[in-house]
Amino acid sequence: MSEIRIHRDHTLGLERARKVAWKWAEHVEKKYDMECAVLEGETSDTVQFKRAGVSGTMIVTGEHFEVQAKLGLLMGAFAGQIQTEVAKQLDEALAKEQAKAKKA
Repeated sequence: MSEIRIHRDHTLGLERARKVAWKWAEHVEKKYDMECAVLEGETSDTVQFKRAGVSGTMIVTGEHFEVQAKLGLLMGAFAGQIQTEVAKQLDEALAKEQAKAKKA
């Protein structure tokens, strides 16, 4: 079983970070047929995601995102590509939200 870990620091605060996480969850639900659940907390949220061959979490705080995913045997062969794509999606979403935050 392969594992993916991605950490991204940010300066958005929890409310804006939540928006990024929720948009990401909606995107992977539609594009990759993932099942996502968001567990809101006072200082952090957890986005749980899963589908055949993939399960993981995204921890969202006011200062960082932490993505961890476990890939089954078949998906593990694509671990590098999957990690690159998830990191790209997260980086793009963070950049957009940080640009909005600077304008506000």
